[in-house]
Amino acid sequence: MDKITQQQKKFVYEYLKSLDGETAAKKAGYKSSDLKSVADKLLSDEDVIKELNKQLYKQIRSLRIQKGYVIKKLLQIAEFSLEEEDILDKEGNITGKKKLRDTSAALKALDSLCKYLFSREDSSPLEAKIITISNLNDKKI
Repeated sequence: MDKITQQQKKFVYEYLKSLDGETAAKKAGYKSSDLKSVADKLLSDEDVIKELNKQLYKQIRSLRIQKGYVIKKLLQIAEFSLEEEDILDKEGNITGKKKLRDTSAALKALDSLCKYLFSREDSSPLEAKIITISNLNDKKI
């Protein structure tokens, strides 16, 4: 038997879509002049939290991303982040190299790649990591 109501389930569904408690409470049909307090109360309810976790787990498990794709993208991020540019003198002679981007992004990508490659195959659930680089887009990778 479910410990939460249909309205609470609707709140969970809407909250996972928007991550906005007030909006989720409104879309779930709660009628109150203070939807923020309704949302705060729902988000502190143990049974609602359990349902949130259950639905999040289902969403994570439903992701079907091929291992090769993840490896390829992490390698591309690392290579992109480690690109160098020649430093030239007035005559055009190479005097050194400078990094074009933040090397910490490359280190994060390589760290994630190592963890991904060397994690046990049978472990579950897999931890998802998102790596963002402000100036990275699909044309560059």
